[in-house]
Amino acid sequence: MTVHLSRRTLLGLVGAGAGAYLVSACSDGGSDNAGGPQAINWWHIQNTEPMLPVWAAMAQEYQGAHSDVTIEIQPLENEAFKAKLTTATQAGSPPDLFQSWGGGVLKQQVDAGLVKDITDEVRPWIGGLLPAAVQPYTIDDRIYGVPFDVGMIGFWYNKDLFARAGVSAVPTSWAGVLDTVRKLKGAGIVPVALAGKDKWPAHYYWAYLAMRIGGLDALRQAAKDKNFDTPDFVAAGERLKELVDLQPFQRGFLGAEYGSADGQAATMGNGGAAMELMGQWAPSVQASSSTSKKGIGDKLGFFPFPAVDGGKGSASDAFGGGNGFAVGKDAPASTVDFLKFLLTADNQRRAAKTGAVLPTVKDAADAISDPNQKIVAENLAKASGFQLYLDQAYPPAVGQQINDSVAELIAGTKTPAQIVKDITQVAKSQ
Repeated sequence: MTVHLSRRTLLGLVGAGAGAYLVSACSDGGSDNAGGPQAINWWHIQNTEPMLPVWAAMAQEYQGAHSDVTIEIQPLENEAFKAKLTTATQAGSPPDLFQSWGGGVLKQQVDAGLVKDITDEVRPWIGGLLPAAVQPYTIDDRIYGVPFDVGMIGFWYNKDLFARAGVSAVPTSWAGVLDTVRKLKGAGIVPVALAGKDKWPAHYYWAYLAMRIGGLDALRQAAKDKNFDTPDFVAAGERLKELVDLQPFQRGFLGAEYGSADGQAATMGNGGAAMELMGQWAPSVQASSSTSKKGIGDKLGFFPFPAVDGGKGSASDAFGGGNGFAVGKDAPASTVDFLKFLLTADNQRRAAKTGAVLPTVKDAADAISDPNQKIVAENLAKASGFQLYLDQAYPPAVGQQINDSVAELIAGTKTPAQIVKDITQVAKSQ
């Protein structure tokens, strides 16, 4: 996150047009909005194939039936979106419809009066969505956003590179992950692709290790007590350092972004690394970032983050989240109706068929045809518990500190014991 998801969704790629553009109305039919012309300012992060044209087409279709509505779309790369949204919200002028991962960031926007309570407007149709997907957008039993995508973080791996290194089965323990890394290195293969510059991808490792070692209760307790300086969180850092000490990442990883031409996704899509820890959007971003624009195809596999020996957490607990949209405080009346249109079962099927979206509408599950998305959906369906990305679940300042601190751990500038003190200090200040 941050993904984000994160974070997490199809994360946008640098290079696609990020300027605002208008999708003009294509019908002279009457409008059902008696209040005169309405312009909806829509910011989203699907700024590349395959979802960029899908969203544009849906906006045009909506306008075909609502001639007084104009939808101004601004597709933005993930990091650029967060920076621009921060500026807009600090000025008290959020966009009408904008990307949200829910959780602590959305709560802060709610507390600041920046987003609309849409509970009553969505009540007739929100029941058609997966309850777990709606949860991050529900604050004090009121709904402030709607998810269009849901999924989890896990390991994506290159089956051919595993076979070349003599790895015959995916690891089922953290010790097994480390052994796999050693075998890959021994075969002259880069084990892990990582976007060190973007920071949020690295936080997935520390978060999952904390979940597996301390359990979901440890994460909830830390939020309640505003204290991460506990043995379980220190141990998560120590286990992560075991990986870092093996030097598993691609050359130049500390300066690598997630979606750029030489970034984490492209490294995987071009066959330059054997694994990445990423969300359900990974295959589509690998493909669109790769030189072939196809990625590695059926060589790609997925396995869930494994257990940690002696840990209190369940290996079936999932970590992740989805993508959704929140509605700005000054949004025109038709905004929620447009959101409803995006979330019809047919439109969710269209999104799912791209392979970039795992639908939240129950009736659209039949459209999941991509085998990689099916395996994520199956793992998610079996999940015994669920944790939202930490950089979204916690207050924004805490989430940012987690990302910064994990980056410092990976760069070797801070120890596992130091980073939990830094995170706790920020948590206490909130």
